[in-house]
Amino acid sequence: MALQLGDIVPDFTAPTTEGEIHFHEWLGDSWGVLFSHPADFTPVCTTELGEVAKLKEQFLKRNAKVIGLSVDPVEKHLDWEKDIAETQGQAVNFPMIGDPDRKVSTLYGMIHPNASGTLTVRSVFIIDPSKKLRLTITYPASTGRNFHEILRVLDSLQLTDNYSVATPVNWKDGDDVIITTAVSDEEAEKRFPKGFKKLKPYLRLTPQPNK
Repeated sequence: MALQLGDIVPDFTAPTTEGEIHFHEWLGDSWGVLFSHPADFTPVCTTELGEVAKLKEQFLKRNAKVIGLSVDPVEKHLDWEKDIAETQGQAVNFPMIGDPDRKVSTLYGMIHPNASGTLTVRSVFIIDPSKKLRLTITYPASTGRNFHEILRVLDSLQLTDNYSVATPVNWKDGDDVIITTAVSDEEAEKRFPKGFKKLKPYLRLTPQPNK
């Protein structure tokens, strides 16, 4: 059965470009972003890894570790990283899992046989500090990902974990948020001292509470 939101993600031991890791131990009390690539020395992946490396500090600000994976061995990853640094102007600064036996890919359902029987799709998993799966996104091999969207989702998850709010369409950090329907108007007045705008009984907007 495929991994579902709220599941504890599988633990594993695997070689990476920064040494062997035990995944849950490596995550520690951080959020995690695990993302897979179809193969090394491929054009779209090269641009993605360079972008994630450039955004690493943004992930760290959110207490999130990033880690990549492809079905190629670590030695090949290390050779590929030279090309990434040369073409993207940024050295890879996070670990890449080598998964030639497809152990991790299989655990996480990263291989979709109708797309490719051997290569991983572009999977993204956001994992919270309790090791629960909070988001999955799957892209086809031909489409590069938007990692600013991954950062936006992290902002939303961390905000909504701490307050009784949800984030509306196209929300970004600093925008108004929605008060959840479980909170009465009377309770909302106490919880959200900046006030709220009631568009409908079920749709109430309030300024982002941690700003």
